[in-house]
Amino acid sequence: MQQKKFVKNIAFLIVLNLLIKPFWPLGIEPAVQNAAGNASYGEYAILFNFSFLLNIILDFGVTQFNNKNIAQNNHLLSKHFSSLFSLKLFLGLIYFVVTILLGLAIGYDFRYLKLLTLLIINQFLISMILYLRSSLLGLHLFKTDSFVSIADRLIMIFLCLGLLLRWFGIEINIMTFVYSQTIGYFLTALIAFFAVYYKTEHFKLKWNWPFSLMILKQSFPFAILVLLMTFYNRLDSVMLGYLLPAKEGSEQAGIYAKAFRLLEAGNMIPYLFSIQLIPVFSKMIKQKESVEQLVKLSFILLLTPVLVVSVGCFVYANELSALINHGVTDSAVEFSILMLCFTAVSATYIFGTLLTANGNLKQLNSMAIIGICINLVLNFILIPRYKALGSAYSSLVTQFFTAGIQIYFAYQIFKFKVNVRLIVSLLIFILGIVVFNYASRSFTSNWMVNFAIMLAFSGIWAFVSGLINLKSIFRFIKYK
Repeated sequence: MQQKKFVKNIAFLIVLNLLIKPFWPLGIEPAVQNAAGNASYGEYAILFNFSFLLNIILDFGVTQFNNKNIAQNNHLLSKHFSSLFSLKLFLGLIYFVVTILLGLAIGYDFRYLKLLTLLIINQFLISMILYLRSSLLGLHLFKTDSFVSIADRLIMIFLCLGLLLRWFGIEINIMTFVYSQTIGYFLTALIAFFAVYYKTEHFKLKWNWPFSLMILKQSFPFAILVLLMTFYNRLDSVMLGYLLPAKEGSEQAGIYAKAFRLLEAGNMIPYLFSIQLIPVFSKMIKQKESVEQLVKLSFILLLTPVLVVSVGCFVYANELSALINHGVTDSAVEFSILMLCFTAVSATYIFGTLLTANGNLKQLNSMAIIGICINLVLNFILIPRYKALGSAYSSLVTQFFTAGIQIYFAYQIFKFKVNVRLIVSLLIFILGIVVFNYASRSFTSNWMVNFAIMLAFSGIWAFVSGLINLKSIFRFIKYK
């Protein structure tokens, strides 16, 4: 059954990713930033987010179309693979030209453009990996996709660790850091390509104008949505560099990158939920099955740990910031604010995915446009005065607003019933973890022990508050 398969696959995927991926944001990136300095890493953060702004040109909704299409019609993989792969290469060329021209228009010098070129290549490789993974997910080859999902980080961790420990006799800096990413993404793209190629009956690069135009036209609303959402999710670092003097902008962007690091790492979990949910939602909607119980199950499974992490990071911001950034706490306040966004972002990954699978792109695009306007206005007001902290507040308001709109749309469109019992349990759970977080700080003199006790209590409290009922979940998975 769909629900049972989803829970089984998402558990396997999360465990596999948790074994590998945390080493990157919690170990490698802080070490690289400490070695390179805030300003140098801030330049990288600005250009990375800049390269991300037009990322949709690389894909233009092709991955989403492919995931949904293959999930509903498996036999179309062999028919469309060659044409879609050729289209991806063409879109990559357009993305490269447009992004470089925009960088020149902004006034980036040769040093910036050199780093930007590498980041453009990396964005192309990431996009290609995601497209190839969409075929694996569409075929419900979840275990194969799970291994592909960690391959890039596994390779990059090895290479960067070698640079940091001087195994290769090469000094670690921003350029060698980015080169190691390029190698990791390239090798992973090859692995993913052959995994998909094995499942196709034939493959030959060919350009099909009618088919490509049909895909681009069909994907255009989704492409606009991704572009708009990318802007309000990635503008903060770029605007820090734009609104503040050059040196100060890079320094503040580096501080913001430190604060944003754990949130970006944490987003891996809701993202994994979403890529597992999109083919399941698409298939259930096509077969006219009710998705209400799966949405509720996904919401509970995801939001329970996310709330614990968000509140815990807010209360223990100084200690966790020092731990992640090797004793440096200059981003602790920004970190505490940004981690509150985790709850809103996680809700978006569930309800936004549902609306996308149902084709409600008009509503989502309206939401994203308003989100951009809010983000821009708040950044222009707050950054000159509060710098990186201003960007953090701007992100917090934007994320909660857009999450709330998506939840409202989902309830209206799918006619979900308002689950009063769930809402009450959720409020009781939140109140409990807030109270216990602050109380736990005085348990012992060791904050790590206190934090661990808080986590244990929160797990127990999820059952006591009625938010999680294992018996009903197991019964649901077994019999539905």
